[in-house]
Amino acid sequence: MKNIIIPAALLAILSAAGCQKSTKSGDTDSATAQLDSTAMSDTTAVNYKLPDPKAFEGTINGKKTGLYTLKGSNIQVAITNYGARIVSLLVPDKTGKLVDVAMGFGSLKEYEAPGAEFFGPVVGRFGNRIGKAQFTLDGKTYKTAQNNNGNTLHGGPDGFHRQVWDAKQVDDKTLQLTYLSKDGEGGFPGNVTTTVTYSIDGDSGLKIDYKATTDKPTPYNPTSHGFFNLNGDGSGTVNNHVLMIDADKYSKVDKGLIPQGEPASVEGTPFDFRKPTAVGARVDQKDEQLTFGGGYDHNWVLNHKMGSLDKVVEITGDKSGIKMSVLTTEPAMQFYGGNFFTGADKGKYGLVTKFRGGFALEAQHYPDSPNKPTYPNTILKPGQTYTQTTSYRFEK
Repeated sequence: MKNIIIPAALLAILSAAGCQKSTKSGDTDSATAQLDSTAMSDTTAVNYKLPDPKAFEGTINGKKTGLYTLKGSNIQVAITNYGARIVSLLVPDKTGKLVDVAMGFGSLKEYEAPGAEFFGPVVGRFGNRIGKAQFTLDGKTYKTAQNNNGNTLHGGPDGFHRQVWDAKQVDDKTLQLTYLSKDGEGGFPGNVTTTVTYSIDGDSGLKIDYKATTDKPTPYNPTSHGFFNLNGDGSGTVNNHVLMIDADKYSKVDKGLIPQGEPASVEGTPFDFRKPTAVGARVDQKDEQLTFGGGYDHNWVLNHKMGSLDKVVEITGDKSGIKMSVLTTEPAMQFYGGNFFTGADKGKYGLVTKFRGGFALEAQHYPDSPNKPTYPNTILKPGQTYTQTTSYRFEK
């Protein structure tokens, strides 16, 4: 994961996604042609590479931090155990040049700074928002830490993203990260142990497996909060990326981005991405939901069967030709289109993060589920094991 004009990254955190002419959902070519390409930076001379591991060596709350590298035949990934976050993700573009498609920073110090919290981490206990920062469970009302206009966003200010995880590098393709969230942390009940395993998926994919247990019933909904630009970190607008989301419904929200009522049909709305469509083709249409989010910052209800690992999203960089497919076992996906980046911050290559210069695709259960009895269950109970798998696969 709002209304304050301070560092752009902070605005991006508090959120979680010129004026274009309306186009039809399936008209990909015309949609792309009508979008503004002037905001695209020239990154042809950028030397994309993995960060210096020494820049991530440190101690936070008595625990050591570091940077870990995973490599496949067509992918290189750098992950820090501070927040279990993706720092860099290098894949080849259509010319064979390695491009870093993960947005972020080049040192631990930069990630500790206000405004950088939600670049790339695993967030929890509860990803996305809990309305009014409270929920009732088994007759008891719990108050959770506020950090988003009176709501709780991504577990609160000291959620998973602010913790140092215990790291175990299994091999050059697998990293295991574990964190114990103690009873009462962020206002949530129960001691919850989470293990996140990053692994190379095939020749050019990154898979994230989650497992968790608890000793008390608790809401639980972790997700990966990576920001991406498939033309390269710092390369300008993602409005020209072409997006497909396999979802017939999405969650309407109020001004605080809390879901209201049951999911609504995407038919005839700017939220219909069932056919590949440029991200920015309809983002500036007059629409109350787009006004509330400042663009796209909404939950899509996926068509697939929850628990089955299926491809549910496909998005392609217009300049690089890099295609990212997202597979998940989760029932929903938050798409955020970078509406609150302002260009005030520089990433790890010294390039500014421009307005709508990145996107997030967060596999999840529905936002505010603890307060919505009809939504899919998010309560983890003792004796149960939470599992989730999400995979980002790349091709050109």
